[in-house]
Amino acid sequence: MHEPRNVAETVRQAARTTPDKAALIWQDQTVTWAELDGRIDELAAGLRALDLPEDNGHPARVAIALPNVPRFVESYFAVLRAGLIAVPVNPGYTGRELRHILADSGAAVLFATPEVLASVDLVADGLPLRHRYAPDAAPPSVPGGAQPEPGHGGGEHPPRFPDQVSESQAGGEDLAVLLYTSGTEGNPKGAMLSHRALLANHAQLAQVEPQPLAADDMILLALPLFHSYGLNAGLGALAYHGATGVLLERFDPVESLRLVAEHQVSIVIGVPAMFVAWSLLPEFGEAFASVRLTVSGAAPLHPVAGTRFLNATGHPVFEGYGLTEAAPVLTSALAAPVPKPGSIGRAIPGVTLKLVAASGDEIDITDDDFDDDAPGSPGTDPGEIVARGANLFSGYWPDGRDGPDAEGWWATGDVAYADADGDLFLVDRKRELILVSGFNVYPYEVEQVLMAHPAVREAAVLGIPHPYSGQTVKAFVVISAMVGTEELLAHCERNLARFKCPTAIEFVPSLPHSATGRVRKAKLRDQG
Repeated sequence: MHEPRNVAETVRQAARTTPDKAALIWQDQTVTWAELDGRIDELAAGLRALDLPEDNGHPARVAIALPNVPRFVESYFAVLRAGLIAVPVNPGYTGRELRHILADSGAAVLFATPEVLASVDLVADGLPLRHRYAPDAAPPSVPGGAQPEPGHGGGEHPPRFPDQVSESQAGGEDLAVLLYTSGTEGNPKGAMLSHRALLANHAQLAQVEPQPLAADDMILLALPLFHSYGLNAGLGALAYHGATGVLLERFDPVESLRLVAEHQVSIVIGVPAMFVAWSLLPEFGEAFASVRLTVSGAAPLHPVAGTRFLNATGHPVFEGYGLTEAAPVLTSALAAPVPKPGSIGRAIPGVTLKLVAASGDEIDITDDDFDDDAPGSPGTDPGEIVARGANLFSGYWPDGRDGPDAEGWWATGDVAYADADGDLFLVDRKRELILVSGFNVYPYEVEQVLMAHPAVREAAVLGIPHPYSGQTVKAFVVISAMVGTEELLAHCERNLARFKCPTAIEFVPSLPHSATGRVRKAKLRDQG
């Protein structure tokens, strides 16, 4: 098979190889690979016809704020096929959050739900947006009014556009996607992912034995497609292998189990909260009878849920580790001889890892450094995970800052240790990241929103354990005027996505500070 240079070529290859095979199943609709390819052609032609200008050497950015519906899939691949840059956005974001991403990325086009479009209307002043499109336009819509080549409008499949209109020379090191991930400075920053990085992660995972995903698999696409995990490990892998995906617009434990059973799903990828929810349903073992592989990532899976799955299905849940900046997978229990509870496995083929201790000592984490036949050999002390591989991003938008160094190494900010066999276990986040159901929450952003309330003098935010979401957000607040918990929660809900909002607020007379004035969160954690 020809190795693609542009991510959208994966759809074209699937359409040429198995044109009548189902690509997507959504509600009562089935879209074949040929039909999907045709719709992508039309949208790509329309986007090209808009003649969007480059700026600062970058092609135009197209934001996509849609749930898991076919229109997201069509829009995403059409943007890449047109040689533009996709900016997936959480459609649950507030106007404040949407404005930051649209302004920072300089997006010229927005595909979004009516609710998002209404939110953007309220904050649109000064934004560079030129065109906005709702998903309920008669599909497939062609924004620029481009017309199909004569003689290609009839027949079994949607009209195809001539190659010179629908194809693009973009690929390889060219920027494909901007995925916004929260930074320690508070505002989310755009991780620049090239076509090379996105495609490399599929090629790397394809070398794992046995291969995690194959063309005859049916995969559940319940993870949000705007998230790096759902976007590339889910949707991207689907197209790369030409498999079939069952789209679930919003995760619901009961409905998703019904779809798994009805469509004989064979691959399920998810986050711990999903597996916890499923494991609490009495019928989940029976519903998972067709599933041959379950993969969990984005946060640690509670051992109880993992044991329930193993007992009910006879198959373990394979955990892994990754980041948006790694497109996203770095390690997987699939790369280890045997999955271990709590372990994120080993580096996938093509990825090199080392642990850097606080002392500066470095330990290479490779198969050669550990002897599986000598379980008594020592493990390692905790150290920051530093990675190298073709799947790494190109730095943060717009100038590529803080990307891999000259030798290709990038420090993840996460701390782990390797046991005697070489299997990795996460210890902590070097940064103050909070993971809520696999979604990144940085305390600084939540603290800034809380302190924007006139009654709040100071705020500090921590992540605390939660049996369902892994972690949840707790705020310690010092007030200067009377205010209730409900009012502060409502204030947060107006300015933050739901998963970022505190679920607990504790009013305290003061916060502990270091000699330099920094809030001593370790002491707060001990108190709380």
